[in-house]
Amino acid sequence: MSELNPTLPADSGRGVTLIEDVVVSKIAGLAAREVSGVHALGGAGSRTVGGQQSGVHVEVGERQAAVDVAIVAEYGVAIHDLAEAVRGNIITAVERMTGLQVTEVNVTVHDVHLDLGPEEEPDVR
Repeated sequence: MSELNPTLPADSGRGVTLIEDVVVSKIAGLAAREVSGVHALGGAGSRTVGGQQSGVHVEVGERQAAVDVAIVAEYGVAIHDLAEAVRGNIITAVERMTGLQVTEVNVTVHDVHLDLGPEEEPDVR
């Protein structure tokens, strides 16, 4: 992820607006989950820490944000298309809701989910 230089909060002339990392993280996480083909966020070892969305890490500067998101894809989806859809949805949501410019969204696919149902087990022969 590129290095952002956090500076003073945005000043509209009538007050200061400061958007915390956790806000951008939640927006990005919800936007990623909206994309068809995303089974879950995070990998096997991820969890919510300090209010951050599982599988989402953000860096927020005065006017820009960068996002790293880790996902588990549904089996059968085109992963490259899924990553582009996740990237686009996150950029749209974060920019629309916060006014920040999203400089990059890095998508890591940690796993593929196989829906085998409760009675079936994978064949591990």
